[in-house]
Amino acid sequence: MRKKIQLSILMLAFVGLQLQAQTMKSPSQTKLVEKVTRKGTELVIPYEKYVLPNGLTVIVHEDHSDPIVHVDVTYHVGSAREEVGKSGFAHFFEHMMFQGSDNVGDEAHFKIISEAGGTLNGSTNRDRTNYYETLPSNQLETALWLEADRMGFLLDAVTQKKFEIQRSTVKNERGQNYDNRPYGLVYEKASAALYPYGHPYSWTTIGYLEDLNRGNVNDLKNFFLRWYGPNNATLTVGGDVTPAQVVKLAEKYFGPIQKGPEVQNVKLPMPVLDKDRYISYEDNVRFPMLQMTFPSAPRFSPDEVPLDLLAEIIGSGKNSILYKNLVKTQKAVQASASNPASELGGEFSITVLPFPTQTLADMEKLVREALLEFEKTGISDDALTRFKVSYETGEINTLSSVAGKTSALAAYQTFTGNPNYLPLDLKRYKAVTKEDVMRVYNKYIKGKHAVILSVVPKGKAATVTAADNFKVDESGYVAPKDQYSGLTYNKAKDNFDRKIRPASGANPVVNVPAYWTDKTPNGVRIIGAKNDEVPTVTMLVSIKGGHKLEAKDPSKAGIASLTASMLNEASQKYSSEEIASQLEKLGSSISFYSGSDRMNIQVQSLAKNLDATLALLEERMLHPRFDQADFDRLKKQTLESIANQSTQAPVVASNVYNKLLYGEGNIMAIPSIGTTASVGSITLDDVKKFYNDNFSASVADIVVVGDTEQKVIMPKLAFLSKWQAKPVQIPADAKPATIDKTKIYLVNKDKAAQSEIRIGYMALPFDATGEYYRAGIMNYILGGAFNSRINLNLREDKGYTYGAGSGFSGTESAGPYTASAGVRTNVSDSSVVEFMKEIKRYKEEGITDAELAFVKSAIGQSDARKYETGFQKASFLNNIIRYNLDEGFVQKQNDILKNITKAEINALAAKHLPVDKMNIVIVGDKAAIKPGLEKLGYEVVEVDSDGKLL
Repeated sequence: MRKKIQLSILMLAFVGLQLQAQTMKSPSQTKLVEKVTRKGTELVIPYEKYVLPNGLTVIVHEDHSDPIVHVDVTYHVGSAREEVGKSGFAHFFEHMMFQGSDNVGDEAHFKIISEAGGTLNGSTNRDRTNYYETLPSNQLETALWLEADRMGFLLDAVTQKKFEIQRSTVKNERGQNYDNRPYGLVYEKASAALYPYGHPYSWTTIGYLEDLNRGNVNDLKNFFLRWYGPNNATLTVGGDVTPAQVVKLAEKYFGPIQKGPEVQNVKLPMPVLDKDRYISYEDNVRFPMLQMTFPSAPRFSPDEVPLDLLAEIIGSGKNSILYKNLVKTQKAVQASASNPASELGGEFSITVLPFPTQTLADMEKLVREALLEFEKTGISDDALTRFKVSYETGEINTLSSVAGKTSALAAYQTFTGNPNYLPLDLKRYKAVTKEDVMRVYNKYIKGKHAVILSVVPKGKAATVTAADNFKVDESGYVAPKDQYSGLTYNKAKDNFDRKIRPASGANPVVNVPAYWTDKTPNGVRIIGAKNDEVPTVTMLVSIKGGHKLEAKDPSKAGIASLTASMLNEASQKYSSEEIASQLEKLGSSISFYSGSDRMNIQVQSLAKNLDATLALLEERMLHPRFDQADFDRLKKQTLESIANQSTQAPVVASNVYNKLLYGEGNIMAIPSIGTTASVGSITLDDVKKFYNDNFSASVADIVVVGDTEQKVIMPKLAFLSKWQAKPVQIPADAKPATIDKTKIYLVNKDKAAQSEIRIGYMALPFDATGEYYRAGIMNYILGGAFNSRINLNLREDKGYTYGAGSGFSGTESAGPYTASAGVRTNVSDSSVVEFMKEIKRYKEEGITDAELAFVKSAIGQSDARKYETGFQKASFLNNIIRYNLDEGFVQKQNDILKNITKAEINALAAKHLPVDKMNIVIVGDKAAIKPGLEKLGYEVVEVDSDGKLL
C-alpha cells in the first residue's frame, strides 16, 4: 500500500460534505452511524456507515457509473501484532485465508471470483491485512458469502497439509522478493537496527525463515482467533450497489459471526538513537548502496506532512538537492529521500547508489553536505507550490476507480475511525508552511543520529561507509503478556444453509466506450473518448519503430532507448529542471520511453491545465536541446545499468531466452537497452540523426481520453502540424531461430536462492479475432488464470514457487509463447518436470467440459471491469488504432468465446504447444541444480549471461 492512502472518487464537481449523525437502529439492530453526501465545494467520497451488533463496521459507497462492485475486508492486524519468534504470522495467514473454509472448497475462492469475471487478492503490511475483489455487480452476494465464510468458518478447514504448502509458498515469496533480489534485505537489516529488540517494526512483514520453520498450525489458529473477529474488521463495499442491499446481505452473512476478543490500538514511543548506528552486509550487486534512516513521525501525526515536503526538497525529482549534487554531477546513479510513515512510527530515509568509482564514505559526506545546504537555502515558494499541487493532483489522478474509493474509505476507517478523513487529509497538505518544514528538520534530522546501512558487492566488505558499530541487543527485552491462552472457536448459528452458493443477479449491461477518430493534415491518426468522471486528460502518443529500427545498424543497439531518455531532458527553451518544475506546478506529467517496436509518450494533465501541458509537450517533442552534458550522464547511467543486469536473475533469464528464440543477427535478440559495446559506440550526433530520421508524424498515433471532447481537443493539437512527416522505413521482421528439439540452457548464478525458469517457443502475431485470440482462450486454463493447471500444480499443490503461468505475447510481429516461474533451488529439476508434464498433458488430452465452462464464464464476464478508468479506456483505444480494429471487434470476440467448442480448444492445444520443440532456460546455482537437470532426459547446454556457449 502506498504511504499516502490511495484515494479514489468521482470528481464531476468539487463538492462538499453533509454529515448526518444517526442514532436510530434498524429493526435488525444494525446501527446507522453516519451518512456523508456531497454538498457545497468540499471534496468527499459519499458513503453510509453502519455497525453490526457483533462490532463489524460496514461502509457503503454508491456509484452506478460502471456495472462493477469492489468489496474490501480490512482487518486491523499486521506484523505489528506479532511477537518475537513468531514473525510473519499475519502475512502467512493472508495466504491461508485463500485455502478454503467450511463451505468453500480448496482453491475455490480464486476459481469462483475468476469464473464470475472478477479479480481478487489480499495484502499485508505492518498495520493491517485486507482482502478484496472487484467483480460485476450482479456477483455482490457471492463476494460477501465468500468473505464471511472465511471470517467465521475457516479454522476447521485449516489442515496440516495446507499449512505446509502455504509455508513453502511464503518461503518462495521471501526467496523471490528478498533473498534472491538485489538489495532485497535492506529493509530487514535497517529495521532490526532502528527499532529496539522486540519492537514489532524491528522485523519485516514477510518474517524470518526460522520463525516460519518454527511455527505450527495451532500457533496460526490462535493468531486467527485473537485478531480476525468482526469487531476488528471493516467491510467496505463500493460501486453499483445500494446501502440497503449491502446492509441486508452483511446482516445475513456476517451478522451471525461472534465477536472476537477486544482489540486496543497500540502506541509505542519512537526509538531514540544515542549514536549513528553503522551496519553493513554483502550482496550480489554492482552498485554499492548507502542508506541513512532517521526515526521520524507516525502516520497522521502533525509532523508527517512537513517531513514529506522535506523529503521532496532534499531528494525527490530533478529539482531536489540530491539530484543536483549527486546525480547531475554523475557521482551517483540514484539519490533520493522519502518519509514512509506507519501507525507506530515513521522513517525518514536517504538512499544513494553511487557509481562504482565513488566510495560510500564520500557519499555519506555529500549527503551531510546536502543537509547543510538545505539549512542555508531553506524552502522556496516554488517548492512549496510544487509539493501542494503535486500531492493533490497525484491523488486526483488515482480517483478514477471504485476500488480506489473503497480502499480509501477502508483505510481511513481502520486508522482514524473516520472514513471521511479525505477533506482533513487534503487540508493538512494544503496548510503546510515553510516554518513547519524547518521545525521538523530541526526536530528529527539536524544533529540527530541515524542507522547508516552499507550494502556492498560480495567480496568487498572493506568498502563499507564505516566499520559496523551496532549489534542487536536482546537484553532488557520483556515478552508481552500472553494474549492467546483460552481462546475458543465458536462457530455462528445460522437459519439458512451456507453451503449453497448464492445465485447471481442478472448480468449487467456492459457498454464499449464510444469513441471518435480524426487525423491531422500531416498524417497523425487520433482516436479519443470522453471520460468526465475525473477532471483529467490522458494522452498516449505512439511512434512506430523503437528498438526494431536498430536492425538497420545493430552496432548502435540501444539508441532508441537513449533517444527517448534524451527527450525527457531539456528543450531549446527550458532546462530539464525548469520543465520538471512547471509540470509539477501544473500537476502534469510527460514521459518518453522506447519499447521493442514503438517509442511512446505518456501525458497526464488536469483538464484545466491542458493548454500549458501541451505547450511543454511541444517543447519536448519538437524542440529538444540534446545537450552534451545530459547525453554524457545518461549514456554513463545506461552503461552501468547494462552491467548491472548480470546481478538480476529474472533479467538474465529473459535476455538469454530472447537471444535463443530470435537467434544471432536478429535485433530482437539484443536487449532494447543495448549492450556495453553498442551503447559505448553511440554519440550525441547519432542520437540527433536517429531522432531526425525516425521521429516522424507519418508513423504516429495519438490516443486522447478524459474530460474533453473532439471539438475542444483538436484545436489544442494544432501544434502537431509543425511536426514533419518524413518517410520512415520500418525493417521487416527477421526470421527467428528454429528449435530442432527441446533443450535445457543453463546459466550459472552462484548461491542463488531461487532458479528462474523460462520455457517456450516463437508463436503467433496479435490478431484480435483470429488464431491469436483463440489461442489465448485455449491457454487460459493452462497458465493464464490463478487457478490454472500450471499455477495450481507448482504453487498450490507442490509449494515450489510464489507463482507460475504461461501466455502468448505477439504484436504485429510474432511473439513468444512463454511459461515461467521463479522456483526454489532444490526443486529446479522437479519444476521443469511439472511444467512440461502439464503442457504435454494439455496438448494430448485437452480441456475438460468443466474447464471450458469456467473459461467462457471467466473471460466473458470480465468485460464489466475493462473500461472503468481513463487508462483502461486509453489502452482499449490504443489497440483499436494500432491494429486497425473495426468497431464490432469486441462483439466478434464475445461470439468466438461463446461458440468455441471443446474440439476447437483441443485442436489449438495440439497445434500451439510443441513440447518437443521448446527452449528451456534456467538461471540458478549450477552446482546445486545441474546434476538433477541432467537426469531429466534433455540435453543440458551451459551458456553465459549473454547467451553464449561456454
